[in-house]
Amino acid sequence: MEFLQHPARNLFFTGKGGVGKTSIACVTAVRLADVGKRVLLVSTDPASNLDEVLETPLQNHPTPIPSIPNLFAMNLDPEKSAAEYRERMVGPYRNLLPAAAVASMEEQFSGSCTLEIAAFDEFSRLLGDAAETSRFDHVIFDTAPTGHTLRLLTLPSAWSGFMESNTTGTSCLGPLAGLQTQQKLYQETVRALSDPATTTLILVTRAETTAFREAARTSGELMALGVSNQHLVINAVFHANDNSDPFAVAMQQRGEKAIHDMPEVLKDLPRTMIPLTAGGVPGIAALRDLARNPLTPTDLPQLPAEQETKKPAADAVRNRAELPLPLSAIAPSQMSLSAMMDDLAAPGHGVILAMGKGGVGKTTVAAAVAIALADRGFDVHLSTTDPAAHIAAAVAGETTPGLTVSRIDPIVETARYSNEVMQTAGAGLDEAGKALLAEDLRSPCTEEIAVFRAFADAVAEGTNRFVVLDTAPTGHTVLLLDSALAYHREVTRQTSGMPEAVQNLLPRLRDPNFTRVLIVTLPEATPVHEAAQLQRDLRRAEIEPYAWVINQSLSPLHVTDPLLIERQRHEARYIQEVVSQHSKRTAVISWQIEPPVGREALMQAIAAAVPDAERESVYTASGHV
Repeated sequence: MEFLQHPARNLFFTGKGGVGKTSIACVTAVRLADVGKRVLLVSTDPASNLDEVLETPLQNHPTPIPSIPNLFAMNLDPEKSAAEYRERMVGPYRNLLPAAAVASMEEQFSGSCTLEIAAFDEFSRLLGDAAETSRFDHVIFDTAPTGHTLRLLTLPSAWSGFMESNTTGTSCLGPLAGLQTQQKLYQETVRALSDPATTTLILVTRAETTAFREAARTSGELMALGVSNQHLVINAVFHANDNSDPFAVAMQQRGEKAIHDMPEVLKDLPRTMIPLTAGGVPGIAALRDLARNPLTPTDLPQLPAEQETKKPAADAVRNRAELPLPLSAIAPSQMSLSAMMDDLAAPGHGVILAMGKGGVGKTTVAAAVAIALADRGFDVHLSTTDPAAHIAAAVAGETTPGLTVSRIDPIVETARYSNEVMQTAGAGLDEAGKALLAEDLRSPCTEEIAVFRAFADAVAEGTNRFVVLDTAPTGHTVLLLDSALAYHREVTRQTSGMPEAVQNLLPRLRDPNFTRVLIVTLPEATPVHEAAQLQRDLRRAEIEPYAWVINQSLSPLHVTDPLLIERQRHEARYIQEVVSQHSKRTAVISWQIEPPVGREALMQAIAAAVPDAERESVYTASGHV
């Protein structure tokens, strides 16, 4: 990997969810540690899976990795960081102020924004305070999915500017005195991020059009923040070993085209290409193997120019005799997603949430479900809370009668919310009071409140039509849902009461006749295990998922390429885990030769993943008749 020839002290890994940031960050950390460097690997992702990849339980402080003497790793736990941050801010006042005043301060620190600033506070300490990490040669940051990362990176400037201009002495995080003590640290964090001699930003992507588009957007926004020392890693690059396998040929050609057509801003960056592996990279041995086997751009064999991707014959969908392990044996309760549509459509209205780890195909599932409902004559609103939304691309700009497509845009929602607060809470204030209120609304917390309220408003629409939401990646989604109980404490500081949509949000999400949650995953270790954690979090909030959707599966297909056969075998374990341990209803979507973009491709994607002869018995076995 070229960026390891002369590595900067701080290495930042970012990119669209699901592209392999954690894997590549871990490969980098292991490689540097193996050559004698002392390395600290840090995850700022609320849905971190460093523990699984490194096979070591981690805490929110540096933990040694037993099999690699020079490597330490840690997770920034948002909830624990928030509790510690809250105590640092409130603790000094416990014996100085009345109990009621201390309780009021604690309430000010109870909102979801406190979680974010607390995690960032830890992040700044590691990046901006050289003494804190002086015993390490390199600090590697495995960051959260793109939208959250960009927000995290903009916080240093945002909070610094807010503290410099705020004259009220308070913010949504409580007394500014506590924040002022951090201002120098935040300024050092900004400096370290923008110093090319100190920091390299590694953009991780896959050879996919949407992933490249997201990487290009991220690159531009980071350049605008002064982070110019960037390197591109294209992960999971596939080349066919059997050119008679139409799925293998299509997979390679799709990757080649995406690489050829990548945005110009990315073509100018130094580049590393990482090959697709048969079974993921959990474990130190797998990480070391991957570190030894990067590709150069010329290593990827090119298919003959005249080679065409042929549509697979009818028998390309496996039957029981052909499968090494029959899909019906792996997943006796699995069905196609289209077979669930009658049940999903039965209430005539309500909310359908597509949730899961970033990059698993939530947008595809949400768009397909929305179009299928609209085709049945229902009024459907398809939207997203994901900062890295690709809803418009999924439906390919097609017009479907009864279907409305939108996204919850943070900038738009923040402006709308701020205007409303000024017209309501600010209506009776004098000019000085209005100026102070407007200043408070410039706080970075306002965006979180505005987006959350828009999410609640979207859910409320389900009372008279279908609302299909492509939600943000797992960690952000859970934090968003957790906010429902604490949200009113912040919003009522600026308005006269809690909106009806927010007040009824949790009851609506908990009503199985109103809300159906589809947990989307891939047949791989990390996506399945993160989806299982999401399900546990939802159940703690008394929200019971309706079904799991296993996307981009090779198991229903007749493949002959050796690597794809190995990946099929690897999938079996995780498909079986889903149907036996996690889900009462499971849909399997097979990998598609044509990208699932546009009506026809979306409908084909959610159609039967098992032969027609099996479908009726499979559907009945799942508990549906």
